[in-house]
Amino acid sequence: MSETAKVIDRLRAYESRNVNFFEADGSWPIVWERAKGVHVWDADGKKYLDLTAAFGVAAAGHANPAVVKAGQKQMATLLHAMGDVHPHALKAALAQKLSQITFERWGQQTAKTIFGCSGFEAVEAALKTSILATQKRGVIAFEAGYHGLGYGALNATHRAFFRTPFQSQMREFGHFVTFPRKPADLTTVEFQIRHLFRRERIGAILVEPVQARGGCNVPPLEFLPLLRKLCDEFGALLILDEIYTGFGRTGKWFACEHSGVIPDIVCLGKALTGGFPLSACVGRADLMDAAWPASTGEAMHTSTFLGHPVGCAMALAQIAEIEKLRLPQRSAELGQFLLDELAALQIRSDELVCAGRGIGLMAALELTFPDGKPASQPALDAIKTLLQRGYIFLPEGEHGNIISFTPPLTITGGGLTRAVDELSAVLNHE
Repeated sequence: MSETAKVIDRLRAYESRNVNFFEADGSWPIVWERAKGVHVWDADGKKYLDLTAAFGVAAAGHANPAVVKAGQKQMATLLHAMGDVHPHALKAALAQKLSQITFERWGQQTAKTIFGCSGFEAVEAALKTSILATQKRGVIAFEAGYHGLGYGALNATHRAFFRTPFQSQMREFGHFVTFPRKPADLTTVEFQIRHLFRRERIGAILVEPVQARGGCNVPPLEFLPLLRKLCDEFGALLILDEIYTGFGRTGKWFACEHSGVIPDIVCLGKALTGGFPLSACVGRADLMDAAWPASTGEAMHTSTFLGHPVGCAMALAQIAEIEKLRLPQRSAELGQFLLDELAALQIRSDELVCAGRGIGLMAALELTFPDGKPASQPALDAIKTLLQRGYIFLPEGEHGNIISFTPPLTITGGGLTRAVDELSAVLNHE
């Protein structure tokens, strides 16, 4: 029995069956053994080119030496601290750095941070900030949006697959409106939002500047300025979920910079550390101070691992690597190259239609049938075949018919060309 098969048998026996999907013929999943740069090796020694960056985490490459060194050094010095009780220096240093690369770099005042572990925790800290600051429970979110699966974030995550089983336990406060794909959609979006502001007590608009799991949906550049205007008009907070789009993924440090919009709060995670569970809710200092009272000995929002020292050390190293390697600029240049490659991709069959889209190294190829319906099975079949050929891709969108490209930002143009060529060959059954 192979090492992969042994691990899968153990998972079948001891992990919740709702977590991993196992193909009956053993072709999915692979079991990761190690990763370096843009490559992954499985438990049986096979090498893969990673077009996912492990959900966008490995922006500066898997096991980036500087990031690994920072984590190892910190683990040998201080492995754990005490969250909201006795702090450590790196937590202060990272909070300052996050202020500098967000609101201060945007020409604003300083920012203040609430740390978490997973991305949804940053979203939930932002949602708590919203109700404390405005005393309004309602939140406007968007169709196809994904903000995590904790009970607070789940109220603003649109897909019924994630929400419906748990709705009886939720006091729902999220209101969903259209996510625009083209400028003509903006009139509808504005009408829907104005209607909700007049009908409900809305304290915030929560939005991904580019939808990731929703299918790499890139809105018109006028979209975020419209949301900023409406929030200012109705006294609500603009919360940007940049958990996936942050740290150079879209060709800017943060996706909001494409339209010059400054949020009230930005939620960060994934590529923040390059591989350690750490997230951050970063807001304008005056807003955070007005919303949250000073601690008198017990924090209203905290956790055991808040601002973990290893995560903070790795985050500081990761940010330094992104700066040193100029990864946002690299993402912009390679992203345009990738879009050109996808535009040139030809499917010889009349049974499929493909369309590329994206911004920076956050791109996708959507597969549909000629009648416009999602070509879910062909997309999933292609991803499984590509895995056998040594390429790791993920499906996105509600119907799984969108093949996404979110590779490490350190990937080369040659690597992208090989991946697109292989995708083309698979779709053309070569």
